[in-house]
Amino acid sequence: MLAVLWAGLLLAVLPWWWQTPDDSLRTTTATLTAAGRITGLVAGYLLLVQVLLMSRLPVLERRLGGEQIARWHRDIGVTLLVAVLAHVSLTLTGYARLQKQSVLAEAGVLLRDYEDMPGAFAAAGILTLLGLTGIRAVRTALPYELWHHLHLSSYLVLLLGFGHQFAHGQQLFRPGPVRTGWIVAYLLVAAALLWGRVVVPLRFNLRHGLRVADVVAENPDTISIYLTGRRLNLLDLRGGQFLRWRFLTAGRWWQAHPFSPSAAGNGRWVRLTVKVVGRHTAGLRGLTPGTRVWAEGPSGVFTAAHRTRDRALLIAGGSGITPIRALLEELPPNAALIYRARTPDDVLLHRELDWLAEAHGTDVWYVIGSRDDPGPRRLMSPQGLRQLVPDLADRDVWLCGPPGLVTSTVRALRRAGVPRRQIHLATFEL
Repeated sequence: MLAVLWAGLLLAVLPWWWQTPDDSLRTTTATLTAAGRITGLVAGYLLLVQVLLMSRLPVLERRLGGEQIARWHRDIGVTLLVAVLAHVSLTLTGYARLQKQSVLAEAGVLLRDYEDMPGAFAAAGILTLLGLTGIRAVRTALPYELWHHLHLSSYLVLLLGFGHQFAHGQQLFRPGPVRTGWIVAYLLVAAALLWGRVVVPLRFNLRHGLRVADVVAENPDTISIYLTGRRLNLLDLRGGQFLRWRFLTAGRWWQAHPFSPSAAGNGRWVRLTVKVVGRHTAGLRGLTPGTRVWAEGPSGVFTAAHRTRDRALLIAGGSGITPIRALLEELPPNAALIYRARTPDDVLLHRELDWLAEAHGTDVWYVIGSRDDPGPRRLMSPQGLRQLVPDLADRDVWLCGPPGLVTSTVRALRRAGVPRRQIHLATFEL
């Protein structure tokens, strides 16, 4: 897949190479302008890749998984922002030198005299805003709903950038195979977006017609939502996957949040176990039976289908137990489970876990305490993990929890000799 991405980037830049004479870059002004055009082509290509990754196209979700897509989306997003800012600054500087005026004066000329240029500047501003909200400190401070809806404005960037590229792009404004190829690329990405975001979810929800059956309090901070619907025996859902859920009530229908079912598919009901951490999740306590539910998915490769060994170790932190609990039902017997929680009250579904442990021959350890407590620190170290699970390096490890726990545990697992290919991650979606 990475080879395909690099090949696409090469094809995006090749037209500039073909159409630029060798002796045309002898001056600083020409070099700046050429660099601006190259970064513009790179930015246009990366924007298409970003939107494709956001399309939720089933083939991409199955091939890469939501976690890998999220990582690529984050890394490509940083590169896209750099390319856009470089394109703007290099082009403005080159044109300003050519016209022998200041950069600000040149920006005014472009905004005033070029029809699609205001949209291009607006697109650059939106991308800059998205880049700032992508900084972890900023992102964690924003409500999920606000961040999510700001992020959706990236589709507007695609629309605003389209006119600018084909009206003013040196390689794209002339009719020919290059322009046609870019138009086809835009149409294919738009089709993928329509298919993944509209057609597939519509077909899924018309088929299954999910509704709330009951809401049960697991503890003061956690609820379980039971859903029923049609043809649930045909629901293609594996333990460990997640869906994006939209509860169709006043004030909530416009918000979609990712939750993993906390039990494997059984053909009768689907259960979500949700920790109350904000206004949206707090409002889910008031859901009434019969409430319609719109779901998108399933997504993710955090499943038993991707195991490489006969035995498994599952490590969960806090509410990260929900996909782990569903996954445990589908793994072979004799797995091991380490459940990390701050206090005994934070342990979820412990009766079910104890029952599954007995039924499947699973060893379960509840590691309770803060991250600074000596006991948890020792047990979650390489030596502690090997003490609990002596054959650790010969097992697949499924790990789900907060980012801090995931990062530190992966480091400990690697030091304990677990190959990276045997470590399966399901970090909380950001």
